[in-house]
Amino acid sequence: MNHLILNLYVKIQALMDREDGQDLVEYALVVALVAFGATAALQTLGSGLNSAFTNISSTLASSLT
Repeated sequence: MNHLILNLYVKIQALMDREDGQDLVEYALVVALVAFGATAALQTLGSGLNSAFTNISSTLASSLT
């Protein structure tokens, strides 16, 4: 019986010492951070492009009249 408990204890300790899942969590956090940054950058870029095309449209409309 003691041998079985000792084997169970050793297996639990081995599972607790593993760091395999830690890498996956770190990669997920990096991906989330990159996605957040890309979303913010694309929103800013979209506003800038909208403003530029509006300016071009206004300039072309005023030059045609």
